[in-house]
Amino acid sequence: MNTAFEIAKRISFFKQKNYTRFIVRLSIAATAISVAAILLTFSIVNGFQSTVSNKLYAFWGHLQISAVNGANLNDNPNTAKQISAIPNVQSASAFLNQTMVLSKDIEIEGLNAKGIADFRRIPNLFKGRPLQRIHQSLSKEIVISKSIATKLQIDTGDQVRLYFLQDGQVQERKLKVVGLFHTGIEEYDLKNVFVDIQLLQQLLQAPSAISGYQVNLKDLTKISETAMEIQSVLPNNWVANASAALYPQLFDWIQVQNINRNITIVILLFIAIVNLITCLLILLLERIPMIGSLSAMGASQDLIRKIFLYQASFIAWMGIGIGVLIGLGLSLLQLKFQWIHLDESAYLIDVLPIRIQPMQVIGIVIGTAIVSYLSFLLPTIWIKRISPAKAIRFD
Repeated sequence: MNTAFEIAKRISFFKQKNYTRFIVRLSIAATAISVAAILLTFSIVNGFQSTVSNKLYAFWGHLQISAVNGANLNDNPNTAKQISAIPNVQSASAFLNQTMVLSKDIEIEGLNAKGIADFRRIPNLFKGRPLQRIHQSLSKEIVISKSIATKLQIDTGDQVRLYFLQDGQVQERKLKVVGLFHTGIEEYDLKNVFVDIQLLQQLLQAPSAISGYQVNLKDLTKISETAMEIQSVLPNNWVANASAALYPQLFDWIQVQNINRNITIVILLFIAIVNLITCLLILLLERIPMIGSLSAMGASQDLIRKIFLYQASFIAWMGIGIGVLIGLGLSLLQLKFQWIHLDESAYLIDVLPIRIQPMQVIGIVIGTAIVSYLSFLLPTIWIKRISPAKAIRFD
């Protein structure tokens, strides 16, 4: 029989004074709230980073291949095959950018027409359909953003005119709006539309002209290594860059959330530790006569210390367990019902995102337990200074 455990169980769950019971419950509640808040913080930051990053990657890919000087390239099928053959590459599709003016009735807007070869790569399409080619001829269709559609009063099915300046001459194309996309990133939504890459190549009178390749990867932890592999098969003056490096403002902003997360976690852990230490000190003060009696009967200081460590462990694990249930419960409720909404203009997303990672949950539980145990050791050092004779007379 584990004597220390049995004594700790009896004094933890039986014959507690009212104020002691209140302090214990307060410590359990503080630990539970801290653990729940840490879980929610991780889930929200994970969800936010994942959601916003996916929006950016969906628009530009994980890597971009372009000319060193920014000029157009000539599409090279052999190079495209070599890129696609790299193990971590999921897809590589050509794109071509061209500035133009979009007109609907008397409304006009200067935009970038992004010509794409893979029509499935239109990000966040929420109304209508992607571009289509009929009998392999170039598509005379266009997909615009919800923001542009609202601004120019355009809907799917409407006809719009595109004006391009080429060799000093203005060329016009009439296209049908077949879809609307919405990323929530105004910098992209208000400046870009999607058209068939062949349409822009026809305007440039260059059937193989491309701005570069948009590359999507399987494993995002190997972006740098994959970029180096791709660079090794590229012709001279071609360069592979990570999209995060090309658009650092938004990606840096996403990474800043890690700092906010870490500061929040440190504060919450500090609150939980202070509450647990305070609770254990109060329990020690209440049990001074018991400590004196046990010492007088020959109990070692290690045995007495174990009694209070067990008692503190009961409190800590009850708090951790309740906190995990609350944190996961609230996360799952938000994930399912999406009750909490955000200002999309400020946060780039309109619903509070949640992403639960099981290994993080396990890490939070183990990490909180370790920190709690380490904090318990400090109050128990005071047991060595208790005189058995004085302790027995203590009231």
